[in-house]
Amino acid sequence: MTTLAVERDAIPDLPDTARMYRECGARLRQSMRDRGIDALVLLGNGNVVYATGASWPLLDAGLSHVERPVAVVLADDEHPHLFMPFREGSAFESEVPVDHVHGPLYLEFDEGVAAFAKVLAGLVPPGASIAVDELTGAMRRAGSRLFPAGPPTDAALVVGPAKLVKTIDQIASIRKACRITEQAAAEVQQSLAPGVRQIDLSATFVGRAFELGATANMLEAIWQVMPTSRAGGNVWTTTGDLALPLLTTEKELESGDVLWTDVSITYQGYCSDFGRTWLVGEEPSARQQAQFDRWREILDAVLAVTKAGATSGDLARAAIAANGGTKPWLPHFYLGHSIGTNAAEMPMIGTDLGEKFDDEFVFPAGMVLVLEPVVWEDGTGGYRSEEIVVIDDDGTTSITDYPYAPYGAAR
Repeated sequence: MTTLAVERDAIPDLPDTARMYRECGARLRQSMRDRGIDALVLLGNGNVVYATGASWPLLDAGLSHVERPVAVVLADDEHPHLFMPFREGSAFESEVPVDHVHGPLYLEFDEGVAAFAKVLAGLVPPGASIAVDELTGAMRRAGSRLFPAGPPTDAALVVGPAKLVKTIDQIASIRKACRITEQAAAEVQQSLAPGVRQIDLSATFVGRAFELGATANMLEAIWQVMPTSRAGGNVWTTTGDLALPLLTTEKELESGDVLWTDVSITYQGYCSDFGRTWLVGEEPSARQQAQFDRWREILDAVLAVTKAGATSGDLARAAIAANGGTKPWLPHFYLGHSIGTNAAEMPMIGTDLGEKFDDEFVFPAGMVLVLEPVVWEDGTGGYRSEEIVVIDDDGTTSITDYPYAPYGAAR
C-alpha cells in the first residue's frame, strides 16, 4: 500500500499542470500495460481531460454536441493524440505537443467514423488490443472497420484504476474548484429571501463562479425546496422516496423553505461538489437543529472508519449504525463517491451494486471521497450536506471549508 499523508497546508494553491500531465499519463499507460491494452479511444469528456490535460467550456454539456474532443492513447507513446473541435482555451493550455493535436472528429456520423477508421489504422498496428469508453451509433455500425482485430474492450477497466488515486496536483485542482464554488455559493446564500426565484440563485452562482475562474458549469445548479411532509402533495419517486434532484424553475422562494443545494463547476477540468442545507428567512427550529446534529453524528461515525485499507462496506455499516439501523442516504443515490474529472466517480458507496461490491472495494491512500449522508423525517425538510476528504493511511484530510450556517455546531 502506498503511504500518503496529506496536510492541508502542503496542498499547493494551484496545480503544476505540466507535472500533473506527466504523472497522470504515466499512470494511465501503466494501467494499459497491466491489462494488456495497446490503445485507448476516449470520447468521455472526463476521461479526455484526464488523459490530455485539455479542458474546455462545454465539458459534460458537450455530450449533446456533435463536436467534442476525442483522445487516442497509445501504450508506447508518452503523449496522447488529441482531436479538438476548437483550440482556444483548450489545447493551447495542454502539454500535448503540437504534432499530437489534430482537427475535429465527427463520430456521430458515418462519414466521420469512416475518416476516423483511416486515422486509427495509421496510429494503431494491426492486431493491437483496443479499449473504448463510449461508442456512438455510427461507431457501432462501423465496428468491423474501426476494430478489425475484434470488438474493443471496456476502457473503464483501464481508466478507472488509473483515476482512483489522485496526485497532489489533482488534489490542488479539486480544492481550487471547491474554493471557487464556495466563494460563489456564499454570495448565493446571502441573497436568499422570500420572493427570490431559483433561477436567480443559479444566475448569481454561475456568474460569480466564472468571474472567479471556473472553466465549466458541470451541473445544472440545484436549489431544491424539500417537502416537509409526505401528505403535502410534493413530488415523490415511484418507490415513495424523496425525489432528488428536481430541475431549477422560476419558483419564488417562501419564508421557511428548506433548500437542499447541489452544484458543481470545474477548474481546468477538475470538479467541485458542493451541497448544504439552507433555510429561507428563518432560523432552524429545535427539531431541524436536532436533524443536523444527527447528520453530524453520522458523518463523524463514517469519518472515524475512513482510511486507506477500509472498504466501502465499512463506511456504509458505520453510517447505518449511527442512524439507528436505517440507511442515511436516498435509495437511488449513495452515501458517497469519489471525484476528479467527473463530479461522481467510482466507487459509489451503497448502490444497487450490492454489499459484496462494497466489501470488496478497498480504499487506497490518495483517493478523494465525497460524503453526503441524508437525514429526513416527516414534519421537516430534512438535512443534507457534502464533505470532501482526501484519504491517507491514518484517516482523512478535509478540503471542504464552507460553514453549516444557519445550523449550529453539533451538541
